[in-house]
Formats: sequence, structure tokens, C-alpha cells
Amino acid sequence: MNDTQTTPHGDIILRTLAMPKDTNTSGDIFGGWVMSQMDIAGGIIAGERAKGRVATVAVDAMKFIQPVKVGDVLCVYGRVGRVGTTSMAIELEAWVNRDRLGERQKVTEGVFVFVALDEDGKPVAVG
Repeated sequence: MNDTQTTPHGDIILRTLAMPKDTNTSGDIFGGWVMSQMDIAGGIIAGERAKGRVATVAVDAMKFIQPVKVGDVLCVYGRVGRVGTTSMAIELEAWVNRDRLGERQKVTEGVFVFVALDEDGKPVAVG
């Protein structure tokens, strides 16, 4: 992953608007809120790949590049990286459109690891 790139890698999975209720005391959007949106997007990708239930088991290489501001449209892009027997590494990038319409900028990237689960919540081979 590279923070100097000019276009996102992967497919757009999620778009949402950063709202005032999600700010920290500096007026920026909480990193945890951004991470949560990325986890949701990663779960969508992993669930599609596994053809079933998945759970987040790790977050690797999380990097916050720039702050997200109120009014930014957060866009999460992702793709399947490594696939193991029961787990998958999902590569995610968060980009914003500044002030809803402005310039697109990369703000965060990370690799989220998900495990495929059966109906009883036990690890199962990825479909």
C-alpha cells in the first residue's frame, strides 16, 4: 500500500458522510469511527468471498495519513489480499471527497483479517 498514490486500489465498498457527532476535541473525526467504517467494508468483502459468516480477528498495518473532517464523504475501497484455509486478509483504503464535493485524498489504509465461521461460530474453510 502506498500513501502517495492518486487513485484508489480495489472496489468502492462503502460511502458515508462524516458528521459532527463523530468528532474528537480537536474537531477532527475520531480515528475509531474511520476504523469502524473500514471494518464494516472489510466484512462485506470477506463475507462475499467466504460465502457466509465472518468475524474480524486482527487489524494489521493500520496507517492514518490525514485527518477526516466534518462534511467529508468517506469512501472505503477494498480487495481480497491473502486467502488462507479459514482466514482472509482484506486490504482497505479510506479516501475522502473534501467538503462533499472537493478533492479526493487518501486518509487511511490497513489490512483487516477475517475468519470464516460456520453456524456455530467455529472456523470453517473459506468457500
